[in-house]
Amino acid sequence: MRLLEGEAIVHLDPALLDPSPFADRIGDDDDEFNALVAAIKDAGQSSPILVRPHPDDSQRYVIVYGHRRAKAARQLGVPVRAVVKPLADIGHVIAQGQENTARANLTFIEKSLFAKKLLSSGISKDDIKRALTIDDTLLSRMLAVVEVVPAPVLDAVGAARGIGRDRWEHLKRELLHPSKAAAAVDLVNSASFVDAPLEQRFALILEAAARTNARKSSVVRPTERNWALAENSVKVATKATGRSFTLALKAQDASSFGEYLSNNLERLYEEYRQIGSKRETH
Repeated sequence: MRLLEGEAIVHLDPALLDPSPFADRIGDDDDEFNALVAAIKDAGQSSPILVRPHPDDSQRYVIVYGHRRAKAARQLGVPVRAVVKPLADIGHVIAQGQENTARANLTFIEKSLFAKKLLSSGISKDDIKRALTIDDTLLSRMLAVVEVVPAPVLDAVGAARGIGRDRWEHLKRELLHPSKAAAAVDLVNSASFVDAPLEQRFALILEAAARTNARKSSVVRPTERNWALAENSVKVATKATGRSFTLALKAQDASSFGEYLSNNLERLYEEYRQIGSKRETH
């Protein structure tokens, strides 16, 4: 109401409106949206949306909040009632976040993903906290969830209505184990999961994570060797750590010998492969 105080309400063509660049909602609840369309059709749009002038097109506007009301007006073929207010990005996200927080219609994961998107867009944590009316602790927990839970899992679960912070943090703790995170991604890509009702998917992922044994990754200790060639003309040091191998040369002939190795790596590798294939046939 403070945002609307003293501002004139105008009627805009919904086709002239672009969505907020800071999406805060995952999908739409069809029943809720259909009820909104019916209400606007019967009684008109009771509260205006907030838009700002488009930064690149003087004939268009960007929605700050009220995306569903604008969508309903577009579906009904009627103008949308709106307040036009010039806002910078920070003012935009604060207004958008506080409006949705006041309406209490965003889920925990929607708010968490919104916070992450704002942070990635260069919005400061202080402004994000103002937008969502949260403190440091809650912001850290929200960001931790969306950073740990793999993106395919977040996409598969959607808005997860009815799933609060505690259950999301439980899932986050489970998926801290790489083997469990991998199992969760495999699950959401399975045909049986895709066919499961949306409201059951979170529970299916949590159950699968709890059943999966956390495998400890084996730590490969590096193997190091040092020796000299041709009476110390070249000193060699190697270090092998599983999938990597480094070789360092020092002393008088190190530079020229290193260049020789570089120029002949392809030939040497082919010889290595031929030796390996001969061993496999014996």
